Amino acid sequence: MSRIRSRNTGPEMTVRRELYHRGFRYRLNRKDLPGTPDIVLHKYHTVIFVNGCFWHGHEGCTKYVRPSSNVSFWEAKVKANRSRDAKVTAHLEALGWYVITVWECELSPSRFLSTMDEVEASLRANRFRFLSDKASEKRRREAGSILRKRKRADVLSKEKSSLSGRRIPKTVRSLSDSSEE
Repeated sequence: MSRIRSRNTGPEMTVRRELYHRGFRYRLNRKDLPGTPDIVLHKYHTVIFVNGCFWHGHEGCTKYVRPSSNVSFWEAKVKANRSRDAKVTAHLEALGWYVITVWECELSPSRFLSTMDEVEASLRANRFRFLSDKASEKRRREAGSILRKRKRADVLSKEKSSLSGRRIPKTVRSLSDSSEE
């Protein structure tokens, strides 16, 4: 098992070549993200995991065959991999990232182009969703900013009226004058 690579695997390289060929630019194995995703497309706010069917226990796949020896070890290992994958996916989604999982069996020559077309369609949809989410977040921030300015102006006008007849410090005067403009 020590000779099994976790980076630059054959399936991962195949996906990376095709993404690059289709014009997508990406970063590899960003350690600052949970789970160190295989491929990170920041522009699309999407991460891609390329999973081996055996190591991640792809149910219903011909490449996932339970070993006949040391069964309890392998079942525990695959179960731990699955639970870790679920936790990492949930954490990334909570951080606002879109997660795509490509399985090794989906990269067979007969299914490769359709799989990559689906990945590309997901990336384009994620880009659109990310931009619309970003725009709506900007609108929310602007609305909140306007409300905060109005509240600040109301507070200053109340303070100004309550201070009538008293000497108003210069800083408060300048603040109230600038809010009236």
